[in-house]
Amino acid sequence: MTHRRPLKGGVELYFTYDEEFGGELGPGFLLENKLVKPDLLIAAGFSYQVVTAHNGCLQMEVTVHGKMAHAAIPDTGVDALQAATTLLSALYAQNTIYRQRRSAVPGITHPYLNVGRIEGGTNTNVVPGKVVLKLDRRMIPEENPAEVEADIRRVIAEATDDLAGIRVEIKRLLLANALQPLAGNRPLVEALQRHGREVFGEELPTSGSPLYTDVRLYCERGIPAVIYGAGPRTVFESNAKRADEHVVLEDLRRATKVVARTLFDLLR
Repeated sequence: MTHRRPLKGGVELYFTYDEEFGGELGPGFLLENKLVKPDLLIAAGFSYQVVTAHNGCLQMEVTVHGKMAHAAIPDTGVDALQAATTLLSALYAQNTIYRQRRSAVPGITHPYLNVGRIEGGTNTNVVPGKVVLKLDRRMIPEENPAEVEADIRRVIAEATDDLAGIRVEIKRLLLANALQPLAGNRPLVEALQRHGREVFGEELPTSGSPLYTDVRLYCERGIPAVIYGAGPRTVFESNAKRADEHVVLEDLRRATKVVARTLFDLLR
């Protein structure tokens, strides 16, 4: 015969869809309209660690305008791609500077910038009149997002202002603040670590993540949160954003036990 212990409180599951686009239409909408107000939050994660902090992310679209011309008479045009290569060199040079800024959060190293997409030109025999770059700038928790954006805009301006016939447009696509841990997350952290030790047979340290998530939206509203998942141990091992992105099923079973036991402790 099983004896059910009385539990105090409830568990809500939030299935939202737009984390990779910032989370504003999913959890952002729920929180803004006061449709949810949890006391604590456990969010899905990929790693063995109990993640309590993560990077911020700024994504921007930079459009370099020149003037199209026939490749046989290039002097009648202004090459936007040539201007874009000057800009790219300036942006990539920033990564050397970013490596000198180190985060004090374990699991997070330094800021960095990635140019993830380039579009431009119309044909092989045409001087490109427009090139579009899409940038991703990861921000460590110690950085100020407004200062980061202002600095990137400065670098872009300095690289292109003296290029004759070139005009540059900059549009912010996404701004996700870094996750900063709240003191109230301690019951979550301790319960997950205790049961993780029992189920996995090893310590589950707290850690920061170089990713960004929509968990920050809860913490920005004073709701203590952690990120915990089923592994693998690193983004690289999970094949994230590559073929065969995966989890190990036995890790998933064990992590499910850890979460279930944690919830039981918190609701007793």
